[in-house]
Amino acid sequence: MKATDIPFVRHIGIEEAKDSTLSLDVNDKVLNHIQTIHASAQFALAETQSGVHLQRLFPHLEGTVLPLLRDATIKYKKPAVAKIVAVASTDEEAVEKFKAQFERKGRGTLHVDVIVTDIHGVVTSEATFTWFVQSLNER
Repeated sequence: MKATDIPFVRHIGIEEAKDSTLSLDVNDKVLNHIQTIHASAQFALAETQSGVHLQRLFPHLEGTVLPLLRDATIKYKKPAVAKIVAVASTDEEAVEKFKAQFERKGRGTLHVDVIVTDIHGVVTSEATFTWFVQSLNER
């Protein structure tokens, strides 16, 4: 499933670029009481980007696993007053460890880091998402 097809993601206006990065423009659905992008909207953007990152890392697993968010931490750095963009990354060593664990047990965990910046390059939040991925055959 494409991330931007998820009803909530579509509802708040998250969009995907050709390079698979996600963005969220300022709109009435995501503003808080001080007219900046709400913390929960930034979280939704970052979490969704972490899922897209998993799909890009392991496209061969799509449709054969159940990925579940197990844990998340986020630190808000600056108010988001302009369009924001999320970029995800994962340490290569962690990817290799996940692959070995998944091959051995049919399940594994992986941490995905996400940085959210506005279109001017200002970091508005940083997050880490821990995904638990289990083979549908192991349930």
